[in-house]
Amino acid sequence: MKDTFATIATFEFSADVVIIKGRLESEGIQVFLTDENTINSDPAISAALGGVKLQVYATDRERAMAIYEEVRAYALGDDGLPITCPNCKAQKSEVYYERKGLFYKLFPFFEIRKFKCLNCGMITKPD
Repeated sequence: MKDTFATIATFEFSADVVIIKGRLESEGIQVFLTDENTINSDPAISAALGGVKLQVYATDRERAMAIYEEVRAYALGDDGLPITCPNCKAQKSEVYYERKGLFYKLFPFFEIRKFKCLNCGMITKPD
């Protein structure tokens, strides 16, 4: 079971993962970053790779998720305020890209940014 990994979160750039990585390691949880070096060498391909993946051993998943939920930052709108879900009114959203169709898979940076509510799962477009 120690060889099985769980992805806790993904981040657009490796700089975004530094704080949570440090916090998890300070709690004794070993952290692995997938695609970090590739994205560091060419940040423009981050969307195509799906970002930097923060992984831990599967046995540490629950503890790592609890720590991540304490310190995570949620999506902000262009006005700098947290995105509010129109369905459940929660302010726990993250940026979401569908990547439907060949065009958006090849050129993901052209897709319109959307937000996915982590409370109810509703996907919305910014106003």
